[in-house]
Amino acid sequence: MLKTIAGAAVQIAEGVGNIVGIRAGTEEPAFTVERTIGGVEIRRYGPRIAAETTIDADEEAARNQGFRVLARYIFGANSGSTKIAMTAPVAQQSSEKIAMTAPVATQRTPSREWVIRFFMPSKYTLETLPTPNDSRVRLVTVPGETVAVLRFNGSIGPEAVNARTSELLKALYRNEIETTGEPLAWFYDPPWTLPCRRRNEVVVGVAEDA
Repeated sequence: MLKTIAGAAVQIAEGVGNIVGIRAGTEEPAFTVERTIGGVEIRRYGPRIAAETTIDADEEAARNQGFRVLARYIFGANSGSTKIAMTAPVAQQSSEKIAMTAPVATQRTPSREWVIRFFMPSKYTLETLPTPNDSRVRLVTVPGETVAVLRFNGSIGPEAVNARTSELLKALYRNEIETTGEPLAWFYDPPWTLPCRRRNEVVVGVAEDA
């Protein structure tokens, strides 16, 4: 009985924490901050493993659908019925379909396709992760990269993300920092977290000598 009560208390505490933006025990990919320019961080990430899926829908619908598809995988819809710990952030990026130029093209295509990505806990490799039951889920290695990151809270709607992305790109342009690839968004909290407590980031790759 005491164990059951204690377990329920932990679940309630975690739920309350999610609402107010407390991410206790949630693993994030390791990085180093190489320098800061105003509110923009230049970060270096090493290689990491991710589960991803591509959704053909508008931005918010793609995020929601992709989250559900990937959540089923980490909650046990895999070859070992293995539950995999949730990590942060959830990544969203437009999918490029221009022949011979992807993924280095910098213009969003009208395809409305979005790649949604969950980073896997660092203890896993591609060989040790269970195989997804859903063919829409792919396990990939994300290469090490240097990125520029602008953090914000509040709305995660398309208008807010676009405005922050524009702010990030303008800051990099002013400082003569060359960008690489397509901007993307990272979300660290579930949708029910209070907007003022959410941690969100817009991200774009930058040249290695940035």
